[in-house]
Amino acid sequence: MGPELVVPPLFSPIHPAIHPRHAEIDVQTAAWAETFRIGSEDLRGRLVRQDIGTFAARILPEGREEVVSLLADFVLWLFGVDDGHCEEGELGQRPGDLAGMLHGLLRVAQNPEAPMMLDDALAAGLRDLRLRVTRYGTAGQTARWIDALREYFFSVVWEASHRRLGTVPDLNDYTLMRLYDGATSVVLPMLEMGYGYELQPHERDRTAVRAAAEMASFVITWDNDILSHHKERNSSGYYLNVLRVLEQNGLPPGQALDTAIAQRDRVMCLFMRLSTYLSQDGSPQLRQYVASLAAFIRAAQDWGISSVRYTTPDDPAANPSAFSDTPTDDSREPLDIPAVSWWWDLLPDERTRVPWPRQARQRDRQEGLAGIE
Repeated sequence: MGPELVVPPLFSPIHPAIHPRHAEIDVQTAAWAETFRIGSEDLRGRLVRQDIGTFAARILPEGREEVVSLLADFVLWLFGVDDGHCEEGELGQRPGDLAGMLHGLLRVAQNPEAPMMLDDALAAGLRDLRLRVTRYGTAGQTARWIDALREYFFSVVWEASHRRLGTVPDLNDYTLMRLYDGATSVVLPMLEMGYGYELQPHERDRTAVRAAAEMASFVITWDNDILSHHKERNSSGYYLNVLRVLEQNGLPPGQALDTAIAQRDRVMCLFMRLSTYLSQDGSPQLRQYVASLAAFIRAAQDWGISSVRYTTPDDPAANPSAFSDTPTDDSREPLDIPAVSWWWDLLPDERTRVPWPRQARQRDRQEGLAGIE
């Protein structure tokens, strides 16, 4: 299997934050999982120990507590689907059957009163989630949440087809589908709900704003692939992440890790520049949305280096416990990945350099949160 890969501190110029009620939210999410019997008893026991409520509390550090709690329950539910059915369950190697089950869940999300899957725990949990989405969000946000859920379901069926055949996609295909099967897009409507606003269509549908959300998804999923590589590689079943894709393209493991880190660093740098650009003349709602995308990135990073889901204390991963304030790759050249290379065409003047907020390192240390070193 080769030597253990040591993951260095990853570049993060984003200030960390957490909701003051994070501990209570984590307890509430564990109780919600038990109430709805999400996943098998073994899976549920693992999920409730993974600080998922704390993760949600980092995504919406100043958000409405009821929405933070909704987000936490939803993320745990997503792991019930992904871990329970896609990665560990039999349906994970039967894409046709998996698609049928997920379409049933999609109908439940569309109409919670539909008399379908009445004895299914995931469907019962989804009914509760949908009712709360409707309570705290607008009709438009609810519709976008359901649409994003469809995107996520479609992408995990794609992954199941590779799992059944034991194949590895090329980098471009993997990059495109990872924007969806990482389940990041389904969180986006809740970023608005959490702060009680609705981003207007002329801003949300703007190409640069959509790209900013995709960049956030790219960084989050690449970080997840890097930090979960130890856990996945040492599992007994099929696994798919960017390191395996790069290795399939002929790179040795160490070089694959360096390449993945350089890719996410280059996208992180672009995200920071684009965020500054969008915030200069955007509405207060757009500025909040862009700030929430950044908080989502940093939340995933802090959770990734601290949750037992990735630190795997029984078989410790050689993952970092802090972050770097310097990217390994800050080139302004597009990545050679057609699905995302167009991102670099969106800024009107790439010659203006935006400095990184290095003061974040000092704030991190002062507040005792995952520091940048």
